[in-house]
Amino acid sequence: MEFETKIGYSKPDAIFIHGYNLTEELIGNITLADMAFLGATHRRPTLEESKMLNACMVAICEHGFTPSSISARLTYLGAPEAVQAAVAAGLLGAGSVYLGAMENTAQMLQDGWKSYGHYEEVASVATKIIDEWQLKKLQVMGLGHPLHKPVDPRTIKLFSLAEELGFSGKHTALMKEIHHGISEQKGKQMTLNVAGAIGAILSDMKLHYSVVKAFAVAARAVGLIAHIVEEAESGRKESMAQKLYDHIEENTRYTNNLGDFELKNQL
Repeated sequence: MEFETKIGYSKPDAIFIHGYNLTEELIGNITLADMAFLGATHRRPTLEESKMLNACMVAICEHGFTPSSISARLTYLGAPEAVQAAVAAGLLGAGSVYLGAMENTAQMLQDGWKSYGHYEEVASVATKIIDEWQLKKLQVMGLGHPLHKPVDPRTIKLFSLAEELGFSGKHTALMKEIHHGISEQKGKQMTLNVAGAIGAILSDMKLHYSVVKAFAVAARAVGLIAHIVEEAESGRKESMAQKLYDHIEENTRYTNNLGDFELKNQL
């Protein structure tokens, strides 16, 4: 039985990753985000690609008390000896609402160009995508935010950087046109959120939508470090996870089919 990989191999005196000498060409010369790019494309990024990808990953590294970070904190509360479990717990909820929206946006844009790219005007492609998604009763991706209204400041910064670095292409133009179309329908300016911006930019960097979420997950894994450290530094009694657990325990009414009854501190 034989196996094959293009990723890496080792010799007694050297290690090679995607054909590059780890100690001579990579360590000290590229960033962690660059390594992610190398893994996805099998080549080192250009300076422009490196700066753009690093910016995108920094933009989504930290989101405060989201389900992701809360899950990590609660898991650390129960298993402080297993930091890896806390990080893993924080990543398991990556989906269409948190973290995964970037991938869904990228797929919408890439599939949209593939299906309707014969139209000359980007506005026509945007209209077709909006009509298709609404016909399927699906929410158009990349729009809306509970806090940042009507503008997501991260979107402005990333689009500006993409323009500067040469990654403001047809997918970014399409995302902006979809944003314009939906805003007109709603009669108000919708938020073009950071997931919409990154989905468009990474598409213009020629990254397939299937790997876009991987960059989001890698970025969030880094961000979860701070939440785990804060739990450890605060001590068990003062940790957010412990306070959350205590609050739920003290303020939950348990019921059965005979009616309501309170059950506290009996487990």
